[in-house]
Amino acid sequence: MDEMLSFDAFLRHWSGEKPDAVALEQDGRTQSWRELEDNTARFAAMLAERGLAKGDRIAWLGKNSDLYFTLFYGAARLGVVMAPVGWRLAPAEVRYILEDTGAKLLFTCEDCSGAAEKAVEGIADAPAIIPPAEAWQAIGKAARTDFVPAGPDDAVLQLYTSGTTGKPKGAVLSNRNLFALRLPGEEAGVPWAIWEEDEAILVCMPCAHIGGTGLGVMAMSAGKRALVQSEFNPERVLDSFSQGITRLFIVPAALQMVVQHPRAKETDFSAVRFVMYGAAPIPLELLREAVRTIPNAGFVQVYGMTETTGTISALPPEDHTLEGNKRMRSAGKAVPGAAMMIVGEDGEELPRGEIGELLIKSPSNMLEYWGKPDATAEALKGGWMHTGDAAYMDEDGYVYIQDRIKDMIISGGENVYPAEVESAIYGHPAIAEVAVIGVPDEKWGEAVKACVVCKPGHDLTEADVIAYAREQVAAYKVPKSVDLIAEMPRNPSGKILRRELRAPYWEGRDRQVN
Repeated sequence: MDEMLSFDAFLRHWSGEKPDAVALEQDGRTQSWRELEDNTARFAAMLAERGLAKGDRIAWLGKNSDLYFTLFYGAARLGVVMAPVGWRLAPAEVRYILEDTGAKLLFTCEDCSGAAEKAVEGIADAPAIIPPAEAWQAIGKAARTDFVPAGPDDAVLQLYTSGTTGKPKGAVLSNRNLFALRLPGEEAGVPWAIWEEDEAILVCMPCAHIGGTGLGVMAMSAGKRALVQSEFNPERVLDSFSQGITRLFIVPAALQMVVQHPRAKETDFSAVRFVMYGAAPIPLELLREAVRTIPNAGFVQVYGMTETTGTISALPPEDHTLEGNKRMRSAGKAVPGAAMMIVGEDGEELPRGEIGELLIKSPSNMLEYWGKPDATAEALKGGWMHTGDAAYMDEDGYVYIQDRIKDMIISGGENVYPAEVESAIYGHPAIAEVAVIGVPDEKWGEAVKACVVCKPGHDLTEADVIAYAREQVAAYKVPKSVDLIAEMPRNPSGKILRRELRAPYWEGRDRQVN
């Protein structure tokens, strides 16, 4: 398996090694490795029959599905690029992505055919819409034909970034991007890179994001069963534990819903080996609750981005303690095979402990932003992925993300990193969630504002939050005002959308500072 760096190689390998073992499962439907290899080969033949070739794009508009993974893997064998589109997007947003990809075919899940019809309206060369029954039927009817499989450096996946500024960009990922870090992890003996025989992975995060599709790819390359759920639902996640899952990836807000669910007390979690979480550090109280609920699991914080094909650094279980420690506020260290560096505005590496931009060098760094050569050149300058994250690195190589550089608040010439203030305020016993933003201030340029969601059954005032923060952080970091809100705006991957909280305050202004 040493040289396997393509979907074609893995599917051929596992269909030979364990033909009758389950590869994909959803709602009682299963495909064995032999069936998955055959279905994906038939789909590759179907695409070729319709005139699609290496480098062409197809799209998926839908929730997580065993059909999606079958289509993705089959297209990838041929080198046809899959672009999964978030099903919660508005028709205009879907239309933008379809036009940007130039997708020839648009596959949908049961719930999304109507949305697909709306999305293709007005597209000059609109893709043909293929609903699930038609897709399965076409796969079943297609005759296997010989094809030249995609190589390690051929593109296979195009994921659209969250679009925190402007239009989303399509990050193009190759076979090598998806598989190159597998072997270094195994060779280094990283515990979560080593698999036991009967493991299974839960795929419940959205497939339009690397946290969803990436888990399916992880299961496929390891030859393990992927249990696919259409979307995150705490009850369904609890069901999955009785179906034998041993690993999952989840964002902290979703993990909280699972461990606090009334059914969690009766659920058998004994088979779980690793709980991987990302998008945010884990609050100490949530870790304690999660460890009480899932006592045998190792908790692993993973940091990454679409452009790095997901995980690029990890905080291992041994760095999680119930007493809390400084490292739990970090994003861990670079995984084997990858390197991280903090640079200043001049692009030179900074001394340990100084805040600058986090850069990443890895074989998993994307090929390009689709159709955007200037943005690609800027992002991958010097062979390093420029993350746009403000961070520092300690003497042991642990990276501490302070925030997105563009979210930094400059107040009276002092840099304030929202994540640092949020971490301090989060400890208040009445606070469920907090997001810190910069708002216009005539005197200081920007002032710090905290947007806070109160825990049910608790009372909270602006003065309470400010007084608590004053005890935790320097005076210039203390929020000058507080908005008490009912819930946080989030994108489909669970990240809080600070720009939506910030927008009303900056309306009509040309923002001068970041």
